[in-house]
Amino acid sequence: MKLIETIIRPVNLAEVKAAMQDLGIEEIMESEIISHGSKKADTMSYRGAEYATDFIKKIKVEIIAADNLVAKVVKTIREIAGTERKEDCRIFVLSFIEAY
Repeated sequence: MKLIETIIRPVNLAEVKAAMQDLGIEEIMESEIISHGSKKADTMSYRGAEYATDFIKKIKVEIIAADNLVAKVVKTIREIAGTERKEDCRIFVLSFIEAY
């Protein structure tokens, strides 16, 4: 068993979830995170004052998969969420021993 953690853009979440169901993975965990990336800062306006923010909303998806599915899961996520910018799709594969 492996724990696959991926950090993707929110627009890709629905498609990644559907693809995981197609692969037979029924349970995934997702959480919203705030990332400080290398993307150019966006300007926002609050009460008439403009300020720059370089924090980006991302989604962290955690999947527990059998060893024989890990390569398929990683390839599928990379095809859906991957772009030329590495911060748009980060994938980590960790050894998973057991859960209770």
